[in-house]
Amino acid sequence: MSRRIYLDHNASTPVHPEVLAEMLPYFGERFGNPSSIHGFGREARAAVDAARDRIARFLGVRADEIVFTSGGTESDNFAIKGLAQARGGGHLITSRVEHHAVIRTCQWLESQGFAVTFLDVDEHGMVDPDDVKRAIRGDTIGISIMHANSEVGTIQPVAAIGAIARDHGVPFHVDAVQTFGKIPLDVQALGIDLLSFSGHKIYGPKGIAGLWIRKGTKLVAVQHGGEHERRRRAGTENVPGIVGLGKAVEVRAQEMAGEAVRLVALRDRLWDGIRARVPEVRLNGHSTARLPGTANICYRHVESESIVLGLDLKGIAVSAGSACTSGSIEPSYVLVAMGVPVDWAMGAVRHSLGRTTTAEDVDEVVEGVVPLVEKLRAARPAGVA
Repeated sequence: MSRRIYLDHNASTPVHPEVLAEMLPYFGERFGNPSSIHGFGREARAAVDAARDRIARFLGVRADEIVFTSGGTESDNFAIKGLAQARGGGHLITSRVEHHAVIRTCQWLESQGFAVTFLDVDEHGMVDPDDVKRAIRGDTIGISIMHANSEVGTIQPVAAIGAIARDHGVPFHVDAVQTFGKIPLDVQALGIDLLSFSGHKIYGPKGIAGLWIRKGTKLVAVQHGGEHERRRRAGTENVPGIVGLGKAVEVRAQEMAGEAVRLVALRDRLWDGIRARVPEVRLNGHSTARLPGTANICYRHVESESIVLGLDLKGIAVSAGSACTSGSIEPSYVLVAMGVPVDWAMGAVRHSLGRTTTAEDVDEVVEGVVPLVEKLRAARPAGVA
């Protein structure tokens, strides 16, 4: 294959040309520190403020409620630890399929004496709002449920969970890193109090993200130093990154709706092509409540890393749904939580499409997968289940 095909947009996206063009001056002649009061600093501060305003308009929130961070992981840590430390103790609710930035933060808080309920999910990877309601206690101080899962793409019933949180007066954090700029997101209608989002999932730069904090939400800063971000997140602002994030959001506002329709068609074309020609495959995640460009497919009796590496040799980039730790292959914790049998889960591959993906790309991926899976299955030792 003479050209490369990228189907790993849930991991990261290429920077949009318009985003790069808007960022470049802030690496050169507009290099000022936004905390400086001279002209160079004021120029940088104006760029940061303009980007914050763009994002606020996109979300329908106040600009002063947005805090810039270094990534979705920091935003999640800030939201959850900030809630917990503001209260000094208590109980948190999350799910077993959250990003590790949420799960491991909650596990750390457990080690510090906080109580955490990790909710199960159904076979689609979806949280039952009734389970959230049943888990709430008198000392519950926060709920953290993602908007959509990065592996299987299942979109959670956030509106129902938000309504429950509001009825009980419990702050509700949503990790929206995989949905921000991809599908409609109304924080007011969804009952969200804290929202994590990131730049490099929406054709912006890496190293920049944000946390929206509803006015009145009690949160303690977890990074200390100067007076930056209204004393909520110390550290000199990443001006080029912030400018890029603001521009990426502006572009997404224009392209998001049309792209979602196109990606659903391409995603379904990929799945239909594979299941028609490869036996013993299954699509993971919800059939309809799913990210437009995400197709997580299990290839039974094949290790996902073998498929990923085999496709990589053909110039096709996808990602594995299992993890290699200390030389041993383990199935995805998300698929395990969904009850996917291990012999299926070991062969999970995530195909995530994006703005540059074409029907020709999808067809070439199908043509590449079919002989590869046949070859890998034929090479399995006899008698191996």
